[in-house]
Amino acid sequence: MKLIGITREHVFEREEEYITLLLEEGMDALHIRKPNVLSDSIRSLLERIPSYLHSKIILHDHFDLLGDFHLKGIHLNRRHPYPPEGYTGYVGRSCHDLQELTTAERLDYRFLSPIFDSISKQGYTARFTDRELSEAARQGVINSSVIALGGITPEHLPLLSRYGFGGAALLGYLWQAHNKEELRNNLQTLIRYNSH
Repeated sequence: MKLIGITREHVFEREEEYITLLLEEGMDALHIRKPNVLSDSIRSLLERIPSYLHSKIILHDHFDLLGDFHLKGIHLNRRHPYPPEGYTGYVGRSCHDLQELTTAERLDYRFLSPIFDSISKQGYTARFTDRELSEAARQGVINSSVIALGGITPEHLPLLSRYGFGGAALLGYLWQAHNKEELRNNLQTLIRYNSH
């Protein structure tokens, strides 16, 4: 399964070093999700990340920067439900129920959340039962283009794989690290569980 990181909502000191570590040491992609941060700050952050890693970065907002960087793609959500006019690149969307996964629009991937109780958002609890996820997998609604999000820790990866998810997106588990060494350890643990 793919391992996908999502940034904290605020910019923090030397964040580019943390993002670089994640992408160089095994994270398949990283979503920059900072809805309340100005484009100039996101531009500055991207400029401090080595350009050879830009092809693994997806923007949730700040689509005005697409022409200035060679990024992997964009992620649609309630704030930005449609891609910019003329955009033909890699596109994903957030989904919060199984029905949304079956929409006919052209998407390269979909996040489905929350799968487990969120680590980073208080009161954001699991929305699906084991039975619902198993049935969605049996019907092919959950497939390799669907990414699980919400409360994911390394121990969940084998179960997500059995459900048929193509990947896991992580936010709370990654950023509970207090320094780069803890972040590296968290990532190595994810990779170890993902290889089982």
